[in-house]
Amino acid sequence: MTDAVIPLADLRYAAQVPLIPTLLPPATGLLSDRLGRPLRDLRISVTDRCNFRCSYCMPKEVFDHQYKFLPQTSLLSFEEITRCAGLFAAHGVEKLRLTGGEPLLRKHLEVLIAQLAALRTPQGQPLDITLTTNGSLLARKAQALRDAGLQRVTVSLDALDDAVFRRMNDVDFPVADVLAGIQAALRAGLVPLKVNMVVKRGTNDDQIVPLARHVRDHCGPGVVLRFIEYMDVGATNGWRMDEVLPSAQVRQHLHTAFPLAPLDPTAPGETAERWRYTDGGGEVGFISSVTQAFCRDCNRARLSTEGKLFLCLFASRGHDLRALLRSGHSDEQISAAIGSIWAGRDDRYSELRGLGTAVVGSGERRVEMHYIGG
Repeated sequence: MTDAVIPLADLRYAAQVPLIPTLLPPATGLLSDRLGRPLRDLRISVTDRCNFRCSYCMPKEVFDHQYKFLPQTSLLSFEEITRCAGLFAAHGVEKLRLTGGEPLLRKHLEVLIAQLAALRTPQGQPLDITLTTNGSLLARKAQALRDAGLQRVTVSLDALDDAVFRRMNDVDFPVADVLAGIQAALRAGLVPLKVNMVVKRGTNDDQIVPLARHVRDHCGPGVVLRFIEYMDVGATNGWRMDEVLPSAQVRQHLHTAFPLAPLDPTAPGETAERWRYTDGGGEVGFISSVTQAFCRDCNRARLSTEGKLFLCLFASRGHDLRALLRSGHSDEQISAAIGSIWAGRDDRYSELRGLGTAVVGSGERRVEMHYIGG
């Protein structure tokens, strides 16, 4: 027998094959990590490819025509993803978010969504299935996604002005096509719909009020705009603290145009602080992972495109679940491994960054956002 050949692309991030515990305790839905945080949210990257080259995620000078993305054989199949998702649901996951890269580049994604829609929690409830997209393909795919069982969608949109938007996506893609995708999603019933704007000081901060006005005036109450602080994810985006516009300043800027009042969070572990327009024009959110870390409530795990489990958006090392899936291990064995991994979790990078003590392992680099999603 010859040794298996592992594609070089699989080795881009450190990962270890999880140990199978000697005892195989059944999943109870009550799994917690070392800091008492439950497992409730699984983010699944279905592709590492994207048709945009946003500087804060996939800068063109790094992800050019010579960059080697993962080969098709490395990606988890839809059946493997569904099997994993079912095991996570047994441990307490209630929400699945499909991400990328750009997830709508994965062919026949609606087939995966239909498979995931058939899963149930231990209490017999369907999982909350949502998707994050840049919106470029949404107009043509929204109805098929909804028909397959997708419930909600989040659209990344960093500017309303076409020139600013084209410059930020760096592939000359028009903002009108993303706006059309949002309208198609609303018609298909993918609501509530969230629009995410990553704010970079000096790049698109002049778009805060125009985008808010557009969402208020043209999208209706089923759309929530959220402002996200520019984060130090990965190692290729040239992140600098002086380009971060704190959410407090974004909120104050928006408040001068549309007065705001705070809202209570809707669920534990919610990443966005919720505010409402006092004139009844809807609500907005602020995600402040740089200036106001929310690690202590983080209940999210991330499954990479080829099956590596990451416990933090800022991690540098994952756990190779694909190796277990493709080596004949039983559901009980893989479930026990997942439980052991989460039970040992103590990640809190953003909190440590705020204290000035965050470090990355020697010789390792943080995982890129396009590889595990935002």
